[in-house]
Amino acid sequence: MDFLRPGSWEEALAAKAEHPTAVPIAGGTDVMVEINFDHRRPEYLLDLNRIELLRDWEVGEEVTRVGASVPYTQIIENLRGTLPGLAIASHTVASPQIRNRGGVGGNLGCASPAGDAHPALLSSGAEVEVESVRGVRMIPIDEFYTGVKRNALAADELIKSVHVKNATGPQQFSKVGTRNAMVIAVCAFSLALHPETRTVRTGIGSAAPTPIRAKAAEEFLNAALEEGGFWDNGKVITPSIAKQFGELASGACNPIDDVRGTAKYRRHAVGIMARRQLVWNWEQYRGTNGRTLEGAA
Repeated sequence: MDFLRPGSWEEALAAKAEHPTAVPIAGGTDVMVEINFDHRRPEYLLDLNRIELLRDWEVGEEVTRVGASVPYTQIIENLRGTLPGLAIASHTVASPQIRNRGGVGGNLGCASPAGDAHPALLSSGAEVEVESVRGVRMIPIDEFYTGVKRNALAADELIKSVHVKNATGPQQFSKVGTRNAMVIAVCAFSLALHPETRTVRTGIGSAAPTPIRAKAAEEFLNAALEEGGFWDNGKVITPSIAKQFGELASGACNPIDDVRGTAKYRRHAVGIMARRQLVWNWEQYRGTNGRTLEGAA
């Protein structure tokens, strides 16, 4: 196994073009586990730890750009107000040591359906910025996951950053695990309210071959909120709406039975998380906009 260690982004792109099978490594929290267990034996490892721009982030007026190697700890400490869903998800990642090393780029590169960042990125409507010597392209998060641990990257491309829309409404993330830390998600769910477009988006992890959205649940909730005038009058979400939303979220899953949980349990848990997050998010939305909503009523 050869170890490539570029000193700049340009050198990294050139190395990836010359060696398309090279496996990028930054935090190493996923790749090294696979190598240590002999699940992967790449011909080349492409070390990205010297690439400073991958550890930069920038908060814009509408979108925040997060470098592929920005540690989860930095997301938690610096971006909780702008990207609350991703910050909450980052807080559930493994242990403090791993949160200090791992970043969103690693989750995206491995494309495991159990990656903690995926549901929050889906519910936020993120875009993945990738680059090669041929140029830059932006991949919508909905098009990024192409199969089990497969993504839309070309062989010569590297993940540069992820562009996430700044939160304009409440966001939540939760996952079920066999313990509180150092655990792969049995299943996970994220819900984001987008008041500026009067829409909601979801993300589901570890309950299908790839990270997915519960699109039927979104469509139902979008229609229910609009038809009931909820965005304007701030009424409490009715139990029937919350129940139906949870059932549709559960129905979006296509899980398997494995050592961490059964398919039946995963569907059930996703439905519970969806229902609870809807109530939590909506109560936060009503509280944040309480005075305006009371005046409108």
